[in-house]
Amino acid sequence: MPFVQKKPALVLSADDRKYLEQVKKSRTEEVRRVERARILLKYAEGLSVPKIAKEFKTTAPKVDRCVKKALEFGVRIALDDFKRSGRPDDITPEARAWVVSLACQKPKDLGYSYELWTTRLLAQHIRKNAESQGHPSVNKIGSGTVSRILSAQQIKPHKVTYYLQRRDPDFDSKMVQVLHTYQQVEWIIEDHELKPACTAILSYDEKPGIQAIGLTAPDLPPVPGKYPGISRDHEYVRHGTLSLLAGIDLVTGEVIGSVEERHRSEEFIDFLKKLDAHYDSGLRIQIILDNHSAHTSKKTREYLETVPNRFEFVFTPKHASWLNIIESFFAKMAKSVLRHIRVDSKEELKQRLELYLKEVNQNPIPFRWKYGLESAAK
Repeated sequence: MPFVQKKPALVLSADDRKYLEQVKKSRTEEVRRVERARILLKYAEGLSVPKIAKEFKTTAPKVDRCVKKALEFGVRIALDDFKRSGRPDDITPEARAWVVSLACQKPKDLGYSYELWTTRLLAQHIRKNAESQGHPSVNKIGSGTVSRILSAQQIKPHKVTYYLQRRDPDFDSKMVQVLHTYQQVEWIIEDHELKPACTAILSYDEKPGIQAIGLTAPDLPPVPGKYPGISRDHEYVRHGTLSLLAGIDLVTGEVIGSVEERHRSEEFIDFLKKLDAHYDSGLRIQIILDNHSAHTSKKTREYLETVPNRFEFVFTPKHASWLNIIESFFAKMAKSVLRHIRVDSKEELKQRLELYLKEVNQNPIPFRWKYGLESAAK
């Protein structure tokens, strides 16, 4: 019988054994590495090559090669293949640079209907134009080779990463003004004696399009040992949408909100009137808010003229909603009360939103801004 000769024992150090066990149990390692780790662990336990091959349903020569490599070079090297010489690379550096330059262009600019490249489309374009562009070394290139060339340059022309261009020429000055307001809040929270008797500071915004979605069949409760979660029919009914207008008092954490059908100038003015009634008449109400048209409309300005020195608006830069703390409150609400919410009507949705605001205000927690305050304080 083959492979009956006695081989040296494979003695594993504690580190090598731990490493092999980790590879063996890994869910992300390559299958061949996991298989070789299992083979070496069995051989180290004293199991023969034929028995290992039978247990793992593989061939004895395959097991023998793995064991020999481990005995000669060590178990860690034995898990990987030796690099083969293979066919020499006949793609010129100039051709590679041309492939990369093509990937950095959009296919629509080269006469295709596609917005982004696929490796197959790019390989097809390269083969079609290689000779005329003076790169015959890639006139038979395949999509796999294209993928390797692009990966080596860390280029992924099939993916889109979004960014936001600054379109507000006064971005820096507006951001500093917002950060100064947050710094003022920090000083008030840290030293209650600094709390001004003449100013209330709020962060305000609207959350439009909150959907009132209803069920077409009742939800089914969890069943222990059978259905761990709630079962819900995949169909649903749309009852319409509502808008939440909300401002969070940055010192106390209290949220003042209003649930409306829309969020026009009329609704914003009504919200300002609600704030006017909520705070003492001697207070100046400072509000951080965005550049929505309702905040600067003619109707809004006309109302503000009727209550002179009552409100002060601090506008965030355009396309910089992340500077407004109220967005954190909306994000938290979306992940909690609005997540999977189902209602029978818009009226029920309104009641539940108002109930949520009431629950939040039972134990208000101020949202505190930290980013950039050190530079703002200088």
